Amino acid sequence: MNFTQLVLILKARYKMILLVSVITLLTASVVSLLFPKSYKAATRVILNYKGVDPVTGMAMPAQLMPGYMATQVDIIQSKNVTLDVIKRLHLAEVKSLQEQFAQATAGKQADINEWLADLLQQKLMILPSKESSVISIGYKGVDPVFAATMANAFADSYINLSLKLKIDPAIKASQYLSEQTKVLRENVQKAQDKLAEYQQKHGLTSVQDSFDVESSKLRDLSTQYSMAQSQSIEANSRRNDAARNMSDSPDVAQNPVIQNMRMSLITAESKLAEMGQRYSKNHPMYIAAEAEVNKIKSQLNTEIDRTVVSLGNSASINSNRLGDLKFQLEKQKQRVLDLNRFRSDLSILEKEVQIAQNALESVNNRFSQTALEGQSTQGDISILETAVPPLEPSNPSLLLIAPFSLIIGGLLGCLFALLAEMLDRRVRSKDDLLALGDIPVFEYSLKSV
Repeated sequence: MNFTQLVLILKARYKMILLVSVITLLTASVVSLLFPKSYKAATRVILNYKGVDPVTGMAMPAQLMPGYMATQVDIIQSKNVTLDVIKRLHLAEVKSLQEQFAQATAGKQADINEWLADLLQQKLMILPSKESSVISIGYKGVDPVFAATMANAFADSYINLSLKLKIDPAIKASQYLSEQTKVLRENVQKAQDKLAEYQQKHGLTSVQDSFDVESSKLRDLSTQYSMAQSQSIEANSRRNDAARNMSDSPDVAQNPVIQNMRMSLITAESKLAEMGQRYSKNHPMYIAAEAEVNKIKSQLNTEIDRTVVSLGNSASINSNRLGDLKFQLEKQKQRVLDLNRFRSDLSILEKEVQIAQNALESVNNRFSQTALEGQSTQGDISILETAVPPLEPSNPSLLLIAPFSLIIGGLLGCLFALLAEMLDRRVRSKDDLLALGDIPVFEYSLKSV
């Protein structure tokens, strides 16, 4: 059977096709009218995935990543949301639902909340938008008011659960940070006590000021020691020189007393020489002049010895002073070294205190932030449109049933027409004659005649 034969068959039996189509349409309409009407109400929610967090003040990243909308759909369809709806609307206390539960679970151990959750989830419809952050939460029911109530209840429970999922980690983190704050506060107190004990033990107030003062003292002592060392070397040299050559020593020669005595000795010796020329050695005048010379010589030697001893004493004093300065210098060096070590140790202790304080401050800031997050009642989800009781049922819909029933009726009519043709085969074209037997068919046209 070719296409031309099929068209001729359908054309010949068009009444049957129309009859089957009309019967199908009427049957579908009657059946749809016999079924109970179903109403669908939907609440639309929007996910605020951009903007600034009202608690932390931080920019919120885009959340519409692959899988985010699917995750939100799974949350809405979760049993926790459904159980919250049952609790919110007190559905487990409705007598009619309790009777249905008793009939459905006769002799079985079951929970009415779980049974209602499974029943409600079957009529829940979630439709996420493909190009926006809007999700439609729909519910089907025989009562339009009940359908709208359930849709709004599911939306409210979804928002509450999302907020709970957001603030629960913040509450747990806040509790943990509260415990850590106590521990860090104790660490700060221990570090401060350790620092105060170290300062009290070593008598430190301001280490840097003390170090500067002691360093200045060390520089002064070092300068004095250098000067005393030079003076001691000079005094020892003068003493040694005077001890080797008393008469020619510069200190002896430049002594004014010795110089005067030497001048007096020269004068006395001149007088003695003059007396020797004039008088004999036994003459009283000569003896007196000689006694004067000897007296001056004795005084000169005594003064020279005194000068040498004075130089020795001066050298000894300088040596003793040098030793004292050296001792004081070494002591001051040790003091500066101790202060330097104290400063290093104190710096470490102060850093430990600072680190403990920084850690405590950081944890306190984070604790304050998480505490605010845990008390926040603002979520990322808002209701865009609230469900209202629908005026027209969503199912059955004659506007949808009629076209589909006509299409199905037309296909059934064509099928019945083909079956009827196969049971009562008729000749409708030359192809049918060729199919019945080997009979040649001649075609003549008026033009050829």
